[in-house]
Amino acid sequence: RARVLDAHARREVARSSRATDRARSRRRRGEVFRTPGSRRRAESRGVDVCERRARRREGAMQTPDWGALEAVDGVRLSWNVWPNSKIEATKCVVPFGALVTPRKHLPEMPVVPYDPVRCKGCAACLNPYARVDFNGKLWICPFCYTRNHFPAHYASISETNLPAELFPTYTTIEYNLQRPKAPPPAYLFVVDVCLVEDELAALRQSLAQALSLLPENALVGLITYGTHVHVHELGFAECQKTYVFRGNKEFTQAQIQDQLFQGAGGFRGNARNVNPYHHHPNGDPNATGPSGGAAASKFLAPLSECEFSLSAILENLQRDSFSALPECRPARCTGTAIACAATVLSSTLSSLPARALLFVGGPATEGGGAVVGKDLEQAMRSHKDIAKDAAPFMRKASKFYETVATQLCVNGHSLDVFACSLDQVGLAEMKVCAEKTGGMVVLAESFANTVFKTSFARMFSYEGEDALGVSSGGVFEVITSRDVRTAGCVGPCAALDKKTLPGAVADAAIGAGGTTAWKLCSMSNDTSLAVYFEVANAGGKEGSAGTVPPAQQQQQFFLQFVTTATTPAGETRLRVTTTTRRWTDGANVNDVAAGFDQEAGATLVARQLTWKMETEEEFDCPAATRWLDRSLIRLCQRFGDYRKDDPASFQLMPQFSIYPQFMFNLRRSQFVQVFNNSPDETAYYRLVLWRECVLNSLVMIQPTLMAYSFNGPPEPVLLDVCSIAPDRILVLDAYFAVVVFHGQTIAQWRKANYQDQPEHEAFKQLLEAPQADAKEILDRRFPVPRLVDCDQHGSQARFLLAKLNPSATYNSGAMGGQGSDIIFTDDVSLQVFMEHLKRLAVAS
Repeated sequence: RARVLDAHARREVARSSRATDRARSRRRRGEVFRTPGSRRRAESRGVDVCERRARRREGAMQTPDWGALEAVDGVRLSWNVWPNSKIEATKCVVPFGALVTPRKHLPEMPVVPYDPVRCKGCAACLNPYARVDFNGKLWICPFCYTRNHFPAHYASISETNLPAELFPTYTTIEYNLQRPKAPPPAYLFVVDVCLVEDELAALRQSLAQALSLLPENALVGLITYGTHVHVHELGFAECQKTYVFRGNKEFTQAQIQDQLFQGAGGFRGNARNVNPYHHHPNGDPNATGPSGGAAASKFLAPLSECEFSLSAILENLQRDSFSALPECRPARCTGTAIACAATVLSSTLSSLPARALLFVGGPATEGGGAVVGKDLEQAMRSHKDIAKDAAPFMRKASKFYETVATQLCVNGHSLDVFACSLDQVGLAEMKVCAEKTGGMVVLAESFANTVFKTSFARMFSYEGEDALGVSSGGVFEVITSRDVRTAGCVGPCAALDKKTLPGAVADAAIGAGGTTAWKLCSMSNDTSLAVYFEVANAGGKEGSAGTVPPAQQQQQFFLQFVTTATTPAGETRLRVTTTTRRWTDGANVNDVAAGFDQEAGATLVARQLTWKMETEEEFDCPAATRWLDRSLIRLCQRFGDYRKDDPASFQLMPQFSIYPQFMFNLRRSQFVQVFNNSPDETAYYRLVLWRECVLNSLVMIQPTLMAYSFNGPPEPVLLDVCSIAPDRILVLDAYFAVVVFHGQTIAQWRKANYQDQPEHEAFKQLLEAPQADAKEILDRRFPVPRLVDCDQHGSQARFLLAKLNPSATYNSGAMGGQGSDIIFTDDVSLQVFMEHLKRLAVAS
């Protein structure tokens, strides 16, 4: 069933096209009016618009299920019908883009054991949309219209003997490339020892558990840091041997290499000559070490050989012997430790799968990457300090971590950050290392916290539903038709200097732009990339590509996403997803609106907005809110149905019905509003947003709320304060936190232990149902969210109230209902927001 969904979608698009033709004929007969001006003149003459609105509601019923199409190919576009001119495209406001999940699990996707056939003009892979000449053994690329000969092993191709990549239903196909099997990833643990004893004990326990979950042939290493950096030589069997670096001194990559590998024979040269497609220096799939021999095994050794010595080091791991002075922070050289880890990996495992796992419990105070001074009188930087340029350490630390991130990306390695502290640790500065390398980030309060322990254990789960399916060494390419340009990509990736064809890259970049290919050092099965496009043609008239047939250009265009990655099993896979959409006349607003996916559109806008806030200094919170409001007003003016200066007549097309609600919640979310959030927390939220799929991103923007009561089965309710009732249990899924909220009456019954009495078995089941559903959410999500169990009018009820629509506040004079709550806030409610939106949209 999933295979034919794309064909079903194409039929729906064709049906929409026929409906458009019928509408045009009605316009010629005078039944439907062409322009907004003529529509308003007709309405002024008393023409009723109810019939037109009913027709639009009928059209909404025939809109394809965009989520079902995503389940087929792992691709979701904001607009599925594109205007054929750049000017009309800018009027659509919402960016033209695609959310792609390159390693999404597709049960019915075919996997073939050979290499793909590529176009000699644009390097696009052979796909079902290519035109094939079976007699001449030729195929014409749908992207650049180049004629290509089939290779010799395709000699028997015919209409009845097609390869898998030409099957119409196989728009996504995966090739198992015949390459040497890659070794398992190497794990270099970078451990902070400036922790209190309880924290260090909890961390030691988690590290010991991780070693028990790793395969025996995996390479492991250990670096500990505090006042100094200790690089442990696990390959030295006689005794424990470490290399020590001063924490208050900055070291270059060459200096670290000279210290660690002096006399090792040529590692400096190997670290700089990187071949990203060479999976093993000796070509031996069973080899576990790099080409450096003994020098490589000094710091990274197979677990089967060093498990005893590594376990002994972890068991005897003590706090930093240089204790902090009174009224001072500990001397912690996090940046120097990360630089040493990057150099060890690049010098021993260049272009091989490897991860550096950083465990940090406080801010860096010494060396490169320091974010605050030792004196406790000097507070950590806040958002206000950053806005006023009063964060003296931030620029230098960010520049330092950008250098380390580049070193990691060049060698295909990733950095995972596990920050567990009640204070900030400097994640806002070091986020570039995790962002460009695709590393995992977990932010928790303590190493004994369930959020850290469960998330860290899932990192090493390779089988079952809990497995993240982490792939490494990925390259993501985008190939488009000639009238579509690639603007950039927002996600956990780094741009490569590659362009498929001249003119394939847009002038204005969004995210990592200026290219059509990106490097993904690490990605899971759920990692999602937001690719932004720009319409470059002029409606198929003057200025369009001369080699493109006008008829073909008017009808459809093509997008192809090619992802190469090494799976956890060591296989090299290349996945090709080819999709097509059609052009339309930009003046035909109904036709363009019929292909709008408001969920994907909201996600793309959220990523673009947060990217602008991260990269543009003047684009602060008020500026972001104004940008969002103005964009929404322009969208409503374009696709709304209204009479001029009459807010009561305003009505959005059905395809845009809940889009304003998404924007309302995005304005209030932690991605835009930085008040009451530290820079580290804001960086963490945005990092997670940039890597999650549409469904998870929408949960972050607009949380879901489920209600449990005696009146019936669990049901979704409005994200509003009026949903609170004393005899109801609410479960809020805000992605980063799951809140189980008990109404006042339910809480009183639970405190009276009614659930323990046999005659109140139904009440016991009512209490257990939301807990079971919350546990199910926690089990399937990474990073594991925080579980909050609270009661109405309790202190932790703030986690729920902060996310609800404040329809009843302390100064509104209206209560949400019998036993409901009010919210003490001056924020406007969704109703007031929509009233203002309507008034501004219809204004002349």
